[in-house]
Amino acid sequence: MSNTPHELADEFPEFAEKMHRLKVEDAHFAKLFDDYHEINRAIHRAEAKIEPTDDLHMEDMRKRRMVLKDEIYGMLMT
Repeated sequence: MSNTPHELADEFPEFAEKMHRLKVEDAHFAKLFDDYHEINRAIHRAEAKIEPTDDLHMEDMRKRRMVLKDEIYGMLMT
């Protein structure tokens, strides 16, 4: 299993400026952005065995990250 972080700037480099603007202008986007980074860091720490977790919790965290990423992408596309 890869322990490479899935940073939004790496996932959506073409939207770097728009992400920055939305973080400043849209409180909902800023919250989604922060939530994504929080869960992404937790996944990275678990994968790197810094803060190990069980498989069920890891699966739940990955699903949550995917939902957040999808919502963020939807907002970036509008």
